Amino acid sequence: MPGLTDWTPTRAAALERLAAFLPHAGADYARLRNIDQGPDDRSNVSALSPWIRRRILTEEEVIAAVLRRHGFARAEKFIQEVCWRTYWKGWLELRPGVLADYHAAAAALSAEWADSAALAAARAGQTGIACFDAWAAELVRTGWLHNHARMWFASIWIFTLRLPWELGAAFMAQHLLDADPASNTLSWRWVAGLQTPGKHYLARAENIRLNTLKRFDPAGQLDEQALPVPMVAPNPPPGAIPPAQVPATDRVALLLTEEDLSPETLPVGATVVALAALTTPSADSPAGRFAAGAVADGLDRAGAQFGLAGQLLAPEAVAAWALDAGVSEVVTACAPLGPSAPVLDEIERALALVSIRLVRVRRAWDTQCWPLATRGFFAFRQHIPKLVAGLV
Repeated sequence: MPGLTDWTPTRAAALERLAAFLPHAGADYARLRNIDQGPDDRSNVSALSPWIRRRILTEEEVIAAVLRRHGFARAEKFIQEVCWRTYWKGWLELRPGVLADYHAAAAALSAEWADSAALAAARAGQTGIACFDAWAAELVRTGWLHNHARMWFASIWIFTLRLPWELGAAFMAQHLLDADPASNTLSWRWVAGLQTPGKHYLARAENIRLNTLKRFDPAGQLDEQALPVPMVAPNPPPGAIPPAQVPATDRVALLLTEEDLSPETLPVGATVVALAALTTPSADSPAGRFAAGAVADGLDRAGAQFGLAGQLLAPEAVAAWALDAGVSEVVTACAPLGPSAPVLDEIERALALVSIRLVRVRRAWDTQCWPLATRGFFAFRQHIPKLVAGLV
């Protein structure tokens, strides 16, 4: 299996990684997935998350490939892990106020803690807790952490270092190649004891020692008796998912965003006569470079698919581009809550001023799965066999 420095933001690289991992997606994964072997050996996990995050690979095609190789019973654990992303997405889409509250709290806390030496030490990996410091450095350097290490990191941040969980979630989101607003925010809430009220996750030295193969042993350094973070207000009840949209005309312009870069399987529903992709915010980080490269690759593949010369556009240039294309509708993939959704809202308003409709098409997987995320994951899990049955 390639090392962490081998991530290339292309579909070709994603398919190569998927093929390399497939033999290990069954019993091997279920047995070994919790072990963090270090940044030089990720053979026990898929490390597909950066590509899945931007749907360079879709959840459906990853699950389908695993089912063809192993069947559901042998690959159930891996399939569940892929479905966690879908579940988190749906849970948040049904409760959008949770993300808004997080962003507001993170902004306020950033100002309040701006001069905190403890916060600076945590971000710099200089706390004196060897495992935490190594993970902080790995995160910044590579843009990725093993899932178990993410849980340990979050728990130590919250319960041992006594730092606000919101700032930890923001720090991780800033650096992760697979930074997903739903998965990241809600996982931090879960560790803190807010997602499932009163049930938090405490990092324990013995668990870290065993599952890092004795690379780390923080015995005596962790607070293993801490109480959950108190809830200020109960989680809101689930709302509803808006109806899916479809084009009303047979000629459309297609606009790609970093949220969905598999134009090969996007249900456009009309003939594409113009093609563009939104530029990503520039960032001198692994995450920023990955996002920019992924968008460029997606635009190249879409150009080959539709026989068009695509272009990169800033949001404010989309309306003029659509007018030049002579279309009355611009199709884009539905962007779940996160950085692209408010940008698309702005684009929709600008397009409306020139009588062009923005059509946000949603994949059938999301339409089927998101409304089921009304409770905890274990209730959602009961639906997984039926959801994946039609993928092969």
